[in-house]
Amino acid sequence: MESYPPEVEAMMKKLYQTLSEKDKRRYAAIEALKLGHGGQSYIAQLLSCSRNTIAEGLKELADLPEDSAYERRIRQPGGGRKRYEQTYPAIDEQFLAVLADHTAGDPMDERIRWTNLSRQEIAERLAEQQGVRVSVTVIKQLLQKHNYRQRKAQKKLP
Repeated sequence: MESYPPEVEAMMKKLYQTLSEKDKRRYAAIEALKLGHGGQSYIAQLLSCSRNTIAEGLKELADLPEDSAYERRIRQPGGGRKRYEQTYPAIDEQFLAVLADHTAGDPMDERIRWTNLSRQEIAERLAEQQGVRVSVTVIKQLLQKHNYRQRKAQKKLP
Protein backbone atom coordinates (compact mmCIF):
# COMPACT_ATOMS: atom_id res chain seq x y z
CA MET A 1 0.00 0.00 0.00
CA GLU A 2 1.34 3.41 -0.97
CA SER A 3 0.66 6.45 1.17
CA TYR A 4 -0.60 9.73 -0.24
CA PRO A 5 1.76 12.66 -0.88
CA PRO A 6 1.91 15.18 2.01
CA GLU A 7 -0.01 17.84 0.01
CA VAL A 8 -2.90 15.43 -0.61
CA GLU A 9 -2.90 14.34 3.04
CA ALA A 10 -3.17 17.98 4.14
CA MET A 11 -6.13 18.58 1.80
CA MET A 12 -7.82 15.37 2.97
CA LYS A 13 -7.52 16.51 6.59
CA LYS A 14 -8.97 19.93 5.73
CA LEU A 15 -11.91 18.38 3.91
CA TYR A 16 -12.52 15.83 6.66
CA GLN A 17 -12.88 18.59 9.28
CA THR A 18 -15.69 20.25 7.30
CA LEU A 19 -17.89 17.15 7.03
CA SER A 20 -20.76 16.00 9.23
CA GLU A 21 -20.34 12.88 11.39
CA LYS A 22 -22.05 10.63 8.88
CA ASP A 23 -20.10 12.05 5.94
CA LYS A 24 -16.82 11.71 7.86
CA ARG A 25 -17.45 7.99 8.37
CA ARG A 26 -18.34 7.44 4.74
CA TYR A 27 -15.43 9.49 3.37
CA ALA A 28 -12.93 7.64 5.57
CA ALA A 29 -14.43 4.32 4.46
CA ILE A 30 -14.16 5.19 0.75
CA GLU A 31 -10.53 6.27 1.16
CA ALA A 32 -9.72 3.06 3.06
CA LEU A 33 -11.36 0.98 0.33
CA LYS A 34 -9.26 2.71 -2.35
CA LEU A 35 -6.05 1.79 -0.55
CA GLY A 36 -6.83 -1.88 -0.01
CA HIS A 37 -4.92 -3.91 2.59
CA GLY A 38 -3.73 -1.69 5.46
CA GLY A 39 -5.88 1.20 4.27
CA GLN A 40 -8.10 1.32 7.36
CA SER A 41 -5.15 1.72 9.71
CA TYR A 42 -3.49 4.33 7.50
CA ILE A 43 -6.66 6.43 7.09
CA ALA A 44 -7.52 6.11 10.78
CA GLN A 45 -4.10 7.47 11.68
CA LEU A 46 -4.16 10.16 8.99
CA LEU A 47 -7.62 11.50 9.84
CA SER A 48 -7.31 10.91 13.61
CA CYS A 49 -10.38 8.72 13.77
CA SER A 50 -11.04 5.25 15.07
CA ARG A 51 -10.86 2.14 12.93
CA ASN A 52 -14.31 1.37 14.32
CA THR A 53 -15.53 4.60 12.74
CA ILE A 54 -14.23 3.43 9.38
CA ALA A 55 -15.78 0.00 9.85
CA GLU A 56 -19.14 1.67 10.63
CA GLY A 57 -18.74 3.77 7.49
CA LEU A 58 -18.13 0.62 5.44
CA LYS A 59 -21.36 -0.89 6.81
CA GLU A 60 -23.27 2.29 5.95
CA LEU A 61 -21.87 2.26 2.40
CA ALA A 62 -22.90 -1.36 1.93
CA ASP A 63 -26.43 -0.60 3.15
CA LEU A 64 -26.97 2.43 0.93
CA PRO A 65 -29.93 2.04 -1.44
CA GLU A 66 -29.46 2.58 -5.18
CA ASP A 67 -31.55 5.76 -5.25
CA SER A 68 -30.84 7.33 -1.87
CA ALA A 69 -32.74 10.47 -0.95
CA TYR A 70 -30.88 13.29 0.74
CA GLU A 71 -31.30 13.07 4.52
CA ARG A 72 -31.03 16.41 6.28
CA ARG A 73 -31.14 14.98 9.80
CA ILE A 74 -27.96 13.33 11.09
CA ARG A 75 -29.03 12.20 14.55
CA GLN A 76 -32.06 10.20 15.59
CA PRO A 77 -35.10 12.24 16.66
CA GLY A 78 -35.61 12.47 20.40
CA GLY A 79 -31.93 12.57 21.25
CA GLY A 80 -30.37 14.78 23.85
CA ARG A 81 -31.00 15.39 27.50
CA LYS A 82 -34.59 15.10 28.66
CA ARG A 83 -36.30 18.03 30.35
CA TYR A 84 -36.25 18.05 34.13
CA GLU A 85 -40.05 17.52 34.25
CA GLN A 86 -39.62 14.22 32.42
CA THR A 87 -36.65 13.09 34.50
CA TYR A 88 -38.27 14.05 37.82
CA PRO A 89 -42.08 14.02 37.40
CA ALA A 90 -42.71 14.95 41.07
CA ILE A 91 -40.17 17.78 41.13
CA ASP A 92 -42.77 20.46 41.92
CA GLU A 93 -43.85 18.77 45.15
CA GLN A 94 -40.25 18.00 46.10
CA PHE A 95 -39.21 21.60 45.41
CA LEU A 96 -42.04 23.01 47.54
CA ALA A 97 -41.22 20.56 50.36
CA VAL A 98 -37.65 21.86 50.47
CA LEU A 99 -38.88 25.46 50.60
CA ALA A 100 -41.67 24.84 53.14
CA ASP A 101 -39.66 26.03 56.17
CA HIS A 102 -37.89 28.81 54.29
CA THR A 103 -40.81 30.64 52.69
CA ALA A 104 -42.16 34.05 53.63
CA GLY A 105 -44.65 36.26 51.91
CA ASP A 106 -46.79 39.34 51.83
CA PRO A 107 -49.73 39.02 54.27
CA MET A 108 -51.81 41.28 52.03
CA ASP A 109 -51.18 39.28 48.86
CA GLU A 110 -50.94 35.48 49.04
CA ARG A 111 -49.46 35.26 45.55
CA ILE A 112 -46.26 37.08 46.52
CA ARG A 113 -43.73 34.75 48.15
CA TRP A 114 -39.99 34.69 48.69
CA THR A 115 -37.37 32.51 50.26
CA ASN A 116 -34.22 33.25 52.23
CA LEU A 117 -32.29 30.47 50.44
CA SER A 118 -30.05 31.08 47.45
CA ARG A 119 -30.52 29.04 44.29
CA GLN A 120 -27.37 27.06 45.09
CA GLU A 121 -28.64 26.28 48.60
CA ILE A 122 -31.98 25.14 47.20
CA ALA A 123 -30.22 22.88 44.68
CA GLU A 124 -28.05 21.36 47.44
CA ARG A 125 -31.02 20.77 49.76
CA LEU A 126 -33.05 19.28 46.93
CA ALA A 127 -30.20 16.83 46.27
CA GLU A 128 -29.74 15.97 49.97
CA GLN A 129 -33.36 15.68 51.04
CA GLN A 130 -35.12 14.52 47.88
CA GLY A 131 -32.35 12.92 45.80
CA VAL A 132 -33.07 15.31 42.90
CA ARG A 133 -29.95 16.71 41.24
CA VAL A 134 -30.69 19.76 39.11
CA SER A 135 -28.80 22.91 38.18
CA VAL A 136 -29.36 26.39 39.54
CA THR A 137 -30.90 27.29 36.17
CA VAL A 138 -33.64 24.73 36.81
CA ILE A 139 -34.07 26.15 40.32
CA LYS A 140 -34.53 29.60 38.80
CA GLN A 141 -37.21 28.22 36.46
CA LEU A 142 -38.98 26.54 39.38
CA LEU A 143 -38.89 29.73 41.44
CA GLN A 144 -40.49 31.64 38.57
CA LYS A 145 -43.04 28.88 37.97
CA HIS A 146 -44.19 28.98 41.62
CA ASN A 147 -44.21 32.80 41.79
CA TYR A 148 -41.28 33.23 44.13
CA ARG A 149 -39.68 36.65 44.01
CA GLN A 150 -36.19 37.70 44.90
CA ARG A 151 -36.15 39.67 48.10
CA LYS A 152 -33.85 42.65 48.10
CA ALA A 153 -32.84 44.91 50.97
CA GLN A 154 -34.37 48.36 50.56
CA LYS A 155 -32.34 51.42 51.33
CA LYS A 156 -34.20 54.08 53.25
CA LEU A 157 -33.56 57.76 52.81
CA PRO A 158 -32.42 59.59 56.02
